Amino acid sequence: MNNGTGRWQLGFTMSLTTAVLWGFLPIALKVALTGMDAYTITWWRFAVSMLGLGAFLAWRGQLPRLRGTARGTWMILGIALVTLLANYVFYLVSLDHTTPSIAQVVIQLAPLLLLLGGVFVFRERFAPRQWIGFVMLIVGLLLFFNRRLPELAHPGTGLGLGVALMVVASIAWAIYGLAQKHLLRVFTSRQVLWMLYVGATIALLPSAALTQVLNLDGLQLSMLAFCCANTLVAYGAFGEALHYWDVSRVSAVLTTAPLFTLASIWLIGALGWELLPPEGLNAWSVVGALAVVGGSMTCALAARTGNP
Repeated sequence: MNNGTGRWQLGFTMSLTTAVLWGFLPIALKVALTGMDAYTITWWRFAVSMLGLGAFLAWRGQLPRLRGTARGTWMILGIALVTLLANYVFYLVSLDHTTPSIAQVVIQLAPLLLLLGGVFVFRERFAPRQWIGFVMLIVGLLLFFNRRLPELAHPGTGLGLGVALMVVASIAWAIYGLAQKHLLRVFTSRQVLWMLYVGATIALLPSAALTQVLNLDGLQLSMLAFCCANTLVAYGAFGEALHYWDVSRVSAVLTTAPLFTLASIWLIGALGWELLPPEGLNAWSVVGALAVVGGSMTCALAARTGNP
C-alpha cells in the first residue's frame, strides 16, 4: 500500500534509523537484564517514552482528540496495545535465554510476517519470487544454528525456549505493525504511539519493581537509559516510515538490523570490553545470518516490485 506522499527518501531514512537502533538494542537490553527483570525494564521504557512524547505533543498542540472516535478504532487500538506489550515482554524474556545475535536473527521473522500481513490486509502484491527469499531465510536459520540445532528440539528449556518465545514476539510485532498502519488513517503516528505508551505504562505498573533502578551500577543504568531513548526514537521513526513508505519497503530495510548487532558484538570483542559472554559463532553462523537478512529482504522487495 503506497500512501502517495512522494517522500520515499524520508521513509528510507526513518526505516534505516529504526534498523540501526534496533540492531544496538539487544546488547543494551542484555546488560540491563543483569540488574532488572523484563517487566520493570519494559515499564521504564514505556514510561519515559510516554512522558517525552507527551510533552512534545502538548507543546505542539497535537495531543489526540478522542471524542467521537469510532468503536472499531478503539478495538484496533486495543489490539495494537496488547500485541506491542507482548512483543516487548516476550522479546526480553527470550533474550534472557539466548544471546543478542540469536535474538536479532530469529526476530527477522517479524518483518516477513508483517510483509505477509501487508499482502493480505492491504493487498500489496505477492510475487512468486518471494518464495526464493523464504527458502533463503529458512536455510539461513539452519546454517546460523548449525551447531545448536539439537537444542531447538527442546522448546521448554534453554535455547529452545528462548527461540520459541522470540517466534511469539515476532508474531505479536507483525500484528502490531498492521494495526498501527490502520490507525494512521485516523491519528498521526506520534499520537498512536503516545496512546500506546500511556496504555502500556498503566498496564505494566502492577508487575514492575520500580525500586530496582536504585540498585543498578553505572553501566546498567546507562544501558537502561539507552533502551528508554531507543524506544522513543526508534518507534517514532518506525511510525513515520510506515506513513511515508510501503510496508514492504520498510520491512526490507528493517531486515538489516542483525548486521548492526553482529558488527557491534564484533567491535565489543575487538576492543576487549567484557559486556557480554562470547557467543561462539562460527563461519557458518555468520553465513547463515547473512542469508537470513538476504532472504527476508528478497521477500520484501519481491512483494513490492511484483517481479516473477
